[in-house]
Amino acid sequence: MSATDTIFALSSGGLPSGVAVIRLSGARSLQAVEELCGRIPPVRRASLLSIRNRNGNKLDEGLILVFPGPNSFTGEDCAELQIHGGRATVKAVLAALESMEGLRPAEAGEFSRRAFLNGRMDLVEVEGLADLIAAETEMQRRLAAEHASGGLSLLYESWAKRLTHARAMIEAELDFADEDDVPGSVASSIWRDMHALEQEILNHVADARTGEIVRDGLKVVIAGPPNAGKSSLLNHLAKRDVAIVTDIPGTTRDVLHVDLDLSGFAVRLYDTAGLRATEDIVEREGIRRTHLSMSDAHLLLLLSEDAQWTSLDGIYDGQTLRVRTKSDQVKTPWPEDGADVTISVKSGDGVSDLLDAIGRHLPNLEAGSALALPTRQRHILNLSTARENIRRAIEATNGLDIQAEYLRLAGQSLGRVTGRVDVENLLDVIFSEFCIGK
Repeated sequence: MSATDTIFALSSGGLPSGVAVIRLSGARSLQAVEELCGRIPPVRRASLLSIRNRNGNKLDEGLILVFPGPNSFTGEDCAELQIHGGRATVKAVLAALESMEGLRPAEAGEFSRRAFLNGRMDLVEVEGLADLIAAETEMQRRLAAEHASGGLSLLYESWAKRLTHARAMIEAELDFADEDDVPGSVASSIWRDMHALEQEILNHVADARTGEIVRDGLKVVIAGPPNAGKSSLLNHLAKRDVAIVTDIPGTTRDVLHVDLDLSGFAVRLYDTAGLRATEDIVEREGIRRTHLSMSDAHLLLLLSEDAQWTSLDGIYDGQTLRVRTKSDQVKTPWPEDGADVTISVKSGDGVSDLLDAIGRHLPNLEAGSALALPTRQRHILNLSTARENIRRAIEATNGLDIQAEYLRLAGQSLGRVTGRVDVENLLDVIFSEFCIGK
């Protein structure tokens, strides 16, 4: 398969559907439309045309749009066929396209890959687009839209420009020190800005946990001894029977989960095996998996029906909500027992209080605030490397050329986040700001 092939794919949802959209990209896209429809419609205008195969048999009638490159999603010539979404109809049109020379079905993600390779999107925008398609909550949508539209990329681009400017000033002092119009002290302006940039990146990386929660959801593990009501709570919140509930201790052997939408955030609740000493090899494996889930949790709901709280020493030291369960079975008031919330899934008492308590562990983001947050581990690693190299440049005492090299490495790490690691022409920056050699 060649990157120069013209590709096509069904880009809308599953079939059957009211409308199906078939997308094409590549040098033969417009020719393919002409073969199918008899002519190429006006660019960027929807035209109702008949679609026929090579034998002249009418396959369907639909809206046809063409988008000549480079002003298209992929940067190549593109076309869209908006046809009826019957399985047989779509299959016939796809077969007609596949029969044409130079056309082939697209591979997974190939349209976005071509958009990246042709400079229409960077890696952060591509990742944002994928997240936007997968978004299930309002905050996930907002975060993904911010990334897909280039909001985060603009921040990184501004940092890259500051690094390039710093390197240009250093090169100017190294190579053109005899010229009167070159600043004599890089330190007085450049290093002050590099100190500020290092702190900005450090603050940005510190928001990684917030970005992780917004994108992947708040991970809440329900833990406690057997028969404390863990599975019953999971089923109650899910409004369906996800976990098996019996009076027999040790019913839950594996980690189950459900996803909730809480105040626009995704919250993933994990039901786990009861914490106790056991000789049952299967239950012991379930408890081991419970410990693994707890190590990744943002919040732990520690359940108990009698306020005898299970010790978590050496297992979990993060944020915990103590939840006393089965309040409907108690006829007299409880003494002070250390519980943060008291609930009954049978009567529903206290469940809304529990959800409010979980909600207080969600990020506090203003409704109109920009979500320029790092969300992936590769973002964090490259940003941290960039910050470390800026710090080394600031602290280096063995010459401006060494400091410039550290800043170059910082720029490379920053470029790896967006996928744009260009060889900057530093002289362009220098000549744009000075009149060297006049």
